[in-house]
Amino acid sequence: MGVDVGGTKVAVGLVDAQGKILTSLRKPTVATGDAAAGLASVTGAIDALFAANPQARETIRGIGICAPGPLDPNTGVVINPPNLKCWRDFPLGDEISRRYRVPVKVDNDANAAALAEYLWGAGRGYKNVFYGAIGTGIGTGIILNGRIHHGRTGAAAEGGHVTIDYHGPVCGCGKRGCIEILAAGPAIARRARAKLSEQPARESALRKLSGGNIEATTSEMVGQADADGDPVAKEILLETIDLLAVWFGNIVDLLEPEVIIIGGGVAAMLSPFFAELRERLAAQCLNSRNQEIPLLHAHYGAESGIAGGAALCNSFG
Repeated sequence: MGVDVGGTKVAVGLVDAQGKILTSLRKPTVATGDAAAGLASVTGAIDALFAANPQARETIRGIGICAPGPLDPNTGVVINPPNLKCWRDFPLGDEISRRYRVPVKVDNDANAAALAEYLWGAGRGYKNVFYGAIGTGIGTGIILNGRIHHGRTGAAAEGGHVTIDYHGPVCGCGKRGCIEILAAGPAIARRARAKLSEQPARESALRKLSGGNIEATTSEMVGQADADGDPVAKEILLETIDLLAVWFGNIVDLLEPEVIIIGGGVAAMLSPFFAELRERLAAQCLNSRNQEIPLLHAHYGAESGIAGGAALCNSFG
């Protein structure tokens, strides 16, 4: 069973040994209140899945949980997630294992999604994988020699908070110029709003999509306008590609992964620009063989957390 715990929902699913999601459901998260209320959100979703699939209670090998960080993947303790304030140093792994009497693994969503892609998705056949999920934020996971790279304490692979402009805007993490604050969905929307404001006479489909209210412009609107051939939207997305090329150049020079896999909602929007990203990557790498590294779309989409949670169970045998 894979469990994906977010700030607004808990998604759970049953996944077979080949990584196929057999069935899934979603329940709302109780993000306020005490730790018990937060735990009840998770157990309520798991219980609902068992109720709909009674045979699963006897056949599952384990439960893997994608939980909001910071967390300790070695102990299954959720430390102090900003979007689930009810949990502070909460032993989520032990609590779930005690209730359902199966092995439980807890990790963050990007690490787990990277493992799922390595086992069953776009990363099959590679031992060293870099995974980036680009959406409202940017999360990353690193697979080295077939294992999640956790670092000394479990805090490694915070690739979304690699600075590429130390004079840049302050990120939510407190650092300046992180790739997340520059290239995730909200950053794309900010650049769109700024461009429309600075060029009031320039026509763009974005003005119509936002109902004439520039401040209502979203990254989704930018993607829609680009799909309709809007040149302003294309400029904004190509600026995003330039930023990502710098970031991926740093990743290649640091890790030289065998493959780079990109997932997340914004990644789907940027899909038509993957060829440009590859071309621009060449100018941002010391590594002269950077063009040999495949740049692939993630296999798992919105259910990457469920697949990732299940992938964490792979070590249970």
